[in-house]
Amino acid sequence: MAIQWFPGHMYKAGKEIKKLLPEIDVVIEILDARIPFSSQNPLLMEFAAHKPSIKVLNKADLSDPELVKKWQDHLEKNDNIKTIALSAKDPDSLKKILDLARQMIPNKGDHQFITAMIMGIPNVGKSTIINILAGRIVAKTGNEPAVTKGQQRIKISEDITFFDTPGMLWPRIGHENWALRLAITGAIKETAMTHEDIAFYLIGYLMKRYPETIKKRFELENLAEDEYSILEQIGAKRGCIKARKLLDLHKVSSIVVHEYRAGNLGSLCLELPDEVEKEKLEAIEIEAKREIKREARKKRRGRK
Repeated sequence: MAIQWFPGHMYKAGKEIKKLLPEIDVVIEILDARIPFSSQNPLLMEFAAHKPSIKVLNKADLSDPELVKKWQDHLEKNDNIKTIALSAKDPDSLKKILDLARQMIPNKGDHQFITAMIMGIPNVGKSTIINILAGRIVAKTGNEPAVTKGQQRIKISEDITFFDTPGMLWPRIGHENWALRLAITGAIKETAMTHEDIAFYLIGYLMKRYPETIKKRFELENLAEDEYSILEQIGAKRGCIKARKLLDLHKVSSIVVHEYRAGNLGSLCLELPDEVEKEKLEAIEIEAKREIKREARKKRRGRK
């Protein structure tokens, strides 16, 4: 499965970003610390590949601190990249972003401005961070993805100006797991994937990485051996059993997704660098197979 999402305003923003880059000193990308890879936008970072970059792992309070540190080490293998893990719930911590920008661009002098482009996919907290740093409401915020529609220039301090960009998702999400993680955290709109799909993936991942979390939150003595059976266990605890003892799969799935998004399952990271590297290889293979099928269809059409 490959999800494509590229509304017109996002396409336009991509073109505008390319034009602006020569004026930009540093790129600040806001990531979700629970999914540091899936919450990147490869297209945006391709534009800015040769610019000093700060990757801000926001919502670090909701992620596994040990795995967040692994991600920081992994990302900083690129000499052009520095990382910060923080939470927008702690406004004072956000000043570290500006301090790091000044450290990365040290030759501007006392009377010159640093111009930073701030970017991120929908729902990673970019607009909230901008508003806190600016000390005023200058960017729209909301729980729905794709709130920011156009670019704006924002003076953050006496020496730093931000170019805000719309929350742009990947033009094409090449691996199903990446799409599912985005859906779990709310970066993809509810219409893109069902709660059932999301809950199955989430429970499967928690079975592998955080089994005690499931047992503790849903008061289960033991875990069943597969995702559906665990959802049945949770459904029995949360009143999701219909007539004839059938599971209300949609209801229990919605409960599981809500529990995760509300932070009730604790501090969890849903991907690891080594897992992502394997998925990248799988995505290349998937795309190669699609290309073979596309070429085969073209040949069949050409013979008709």
